[in-house]
Amino acid sequence: MKHVVKGESPESFEKWKTEGDEFWQPNYSQLRNPEKQAVHEALLKEQGWVCCYCGRSVGLDDSHIEHFRPQHPFEALQLTFKNLHASCLREAKPGLPLHCGHAKKNDFDEARIIDPQDGSCESRFIYTGLGAIASANVSDDCAAYMRRLLSLDIPSLQAARAEALGRTLDAEFLSTASDEELKLIRDAFRRPDSDGRLPSFGHVIARYAEQYLPPDEE
Repeated sequence: MKHVVKGESPESFEKWKTEGDEFWQPNYSQLRNPEKQAVHEALLKEQGWVCCYCGRSVGLDDSHIEHFRPQHPFEALQLTFKNLHASCLREAKPGLPLHCGHAKKNDFDEARIIDPQDGSCESRFIYTGLGAIASANVSDDCAAYMRRLLSLDIPSLQAARAEALGRTLDAEFLSTASDEELKLIRDAFRRPDSDGRLPSFGHVIARYAEQYLPPDEE
């Protein structure tokens, strides 16, 4: 999972929620452009233009506004900006495996969730060079639940992660890499570029580099 630091809600979105008369009771299904696009763009910008769950690069055309706590049964949070993220896949397509927000749907166990806003969320998962994802701690039921809930280990995501890892952290490099080199890679792939964009699967590459560091150096 990708750690997300929430920013400010767009002013136009907050104004829209209060612009009606005394009988105005806005809900998400009523949200339209330009306010909806303003929300979508704000989510992408605060996430560095990567999916809140798998971390691959996304934009307006291939992502959707995701309710972390689903609209049902959490109707009261459907217009709460803190509950909104940008998740990959614009829409579910017949015949293609679902992952991330579209896989989660309305399934949600409050006792076992890991929130993308949790600063420790990335460290609760580990990766293999072939792109597989697993719980960092075998007894971490929450990490196992989120991996299944979001379908984070489907073959297409494994392959995409493996390709990203292979471009930077291949076996030859890892066989001679120093701790300092690994730290530089870790930090670089968690840092946005001058346009505010993070690398696709950057947190995966950073986490994989961390896995080769001594525990007290991570």
